[in-house]
Amino acid sequence: MTFLTDAHIHLSDEEFRSDMPYILTAMAKMNLRACCVSMDYPSSCATLALAGRSSLILPFIGIHPEKAENDPESVATLITSNSSKISGIGEIGLDRTYVSDEEGFRRQKRVFEAMLSLAEKFRKPVSIHSRKTLDEIFSILPSFRLGGSLLHWFAGSKKQLKTAMDMGCFVSYGPAMVYSQDKQVLFSETLEDRILLETDGPVKFSRCFGHKTAQVTFLPSVLFCASELMGKSYEEALEILGKNTNAYLGV
Repeated sequence: MTFLTDAHIHLSDEEFRSDMPYILTAMAKMNLRACCVSMDYPSSCATLALAGRSSLILPFIGIHPEKAENDPESVATLITSNSSKISGIGEIGLDRTYVSDEEGFRRQKRVFEAMLSLAEKFRKPVSIHSRKTLDEIFSILPSFRLGGSLLHWFAGSKKQLKTAMDMGCFVSYGPAMVYSQDKQVLFSETLEDRILLETDGPVKFSRCFGHKTAQVTFLPSVLFCASELMGKSYEEALEILGKNTNAYLGV
């Protein structure tokens, strides 16, 4: 059985709490899995608890750049003590939007590098937030011996996409690709074996998704769009994405 895997979703977010029994039921019926990423210590603990409820939840724990001030040491300890239980480390990365000065950005870098060091130590894939910081991230990644590195919600230029491909990174595309020509162009430029799909729920998407909170069940629509762009059948694209996901996760 080939699972369709959401490479990046925040299922431990409060937005999903009341619907979680229904979400898990739908995932089981639709053969869906989810890389459940975290933002900080509380959400990392919630992610681990959620993973205990279903094998379809692949737990990623880490410190989001927005939360770089929020006790990264506790998250590092959590990663170390749960290294055999977690599937990866994330959401981690860089984003100047969340800082007001260079010292704040330097702190983000220190936290990001600490998370990458743990990923290297425990041989875990990473899910990376790279909004408008791709070049800085490209300069950091070669310092670490990493397995799967995902640049989630890829929004760089074609030149930056080529750099990502040359570095062996995975990149993921989400529901916006269904209606965004820019995303479709980037997708078409991406190496077939480096593509992953995501929803990034609980983000909301416009157009055909009607500004509804993204659910993991949106993913088949994204795969259908991807298969059209790849010139493959839905089943062929599913098989390719399944192999890519296993390569990213190192399984």
